[in-house]
Amino acid sequence: MSSFELGKPVPDFEAQATGNQTVRLSDFRGKNLVLYFYPKDNTPGCTTEGQDFRDRMDAFAELNTDILGVSRDGLRAHENFRAKHDFPFHLISDKDETLCKLFDVIKLKKLYGKEYLGIDRSTFLIDGDGLLRNVWRSVKVKGHADEVLEAAKTL
Repeated sequence: MSSFELGKPVPDFEAQATGNQTVRLSDFRGKNLVLYFYPKDNTPGCTTEGQDFRDRMDAFAELNTDILGVSRDGLRAHENFRAKHDFPFHLISDKDETLCKLFDVIKLKKLYGKEYLGIDRSTFLIDGDGLLRNVWRSVKVKGHADEVLEAAKTL
């Protein structure tokens, strides 16, 4: 369980992102933020999820809502993934799992009978005051971006 809950402030964080920048949650004060965690660049589900957010970027922008994607991939992989799919939003590299741990998205997973620790696809909607407004865990990609967009309309 993460150390914060709905309606409560999300702790400020600092992370390295594409575009050779350091992003902080506090940079988004006055704007809503969709922070979505995904397992790996250039995999089918993660690509579709990023494209779904990309394709709704104008609608999110109209709602004063920014988007950041987060995975454990490095910045070079992120830059390539972002360029390949024309993502208008930045991707955070969380190699040391600081954000993954803060948001409690590392889960025991199984693939071909082997267990490993990986990112549980999760999305967090944070309002312009830095308060956590919505949480989606174990996300199914289909329809997810629309669901997040609907939630952003209520802020």
